[in-house]
Amino acid sequence: MDSMPVVQTKEGFVPVHKRGISGSTLKIIAIISMLIDHIGAVVVWQFVKLAVWQHAWYERWLVILYDVMRLLIGRIAFPIFCFLLVEGFIHTRNAAKYALRLFAFALISEIPFNLAFAEKPFAPEYQNVFFTLFIGLLVMMAYRGIAEKLKAAVWIKLILYMAALGAGMGLAYWLDTDYDALGVLCIMALYIFRKKKAAQITAGCALFLFSGGSELTAPLAFIPIAFYNGERGLKMKYFFYLFYPIHLLVLYFIAYFLGLI
Repeated sequence: MDSMPVVQTKEGFVPVHKRGISGSTLKIIAIISMLIDHIGAVVVWQFVKLAVWQHAWYERWLVILYDVMRLLIGRIAFPIFCFLLVEGFIHTRNAAKYALRLFAFALISEIPFNLAFAEKPFAPEYQNVFFTLFIGLLVMMAYRGIAEKLKAAVWIKLILYMAALGAGMGLAYWLDTDYDALGVLCIMALYIFRKKKAAQITAGCALFLFSGGSELTAPLAFIPIAFYNGERGLKMKYFFYLFYPIHLLVLYFIAYFLGLI
């Protein structure tokens, strides 16, 4: 992140915190949103199915709870993670190491993801969100390489930009990663408009609104993003990486020991 401004006092130089929301606060918001979403998807949904089968009187209320957790609160997480990925890429000193870390945790998270959402350890038909973030990072790396290292006409660069984006979206779609092609497109939109906050937020909102369906509430994520102050905040580099597979395993075992799956 950008270096923190300081002011000189009698005690020496003291850091001045900018108003707004730090990167770590955004990450916490996204993690809480994701947790609520996954509780709804892994645990509450099993209760919904049981209530439907039993024709229980509380079926309607469980469905409402499920919709609130997943379609309202849960949709906030992914756009924030996309935004933080872009910020991380912009400020990282080693993009290759960043990509390797994402890929490693994509592999680590796959079995917990499969257990939580497919109720089996191997489900090659659907991949976890780390794969989407990893592919998005690779496309950003390709974009930057084309922009900074390739000496060619503008139209040639534009063709290569589109080819890189198309390849990334196609790969995510083919692997059927979480959010697949839309996820990669959102990451790239936030990266392309990274220098203009208003345009970045508009592009992100437009993409999720255009996708329709359950993503209609995803633009709410850009409210906290709009207040991002450019500061890293708390050092919690590996928290999300570890939290993602661990919380999926915990939710799976909760559902399992409750006899829901």
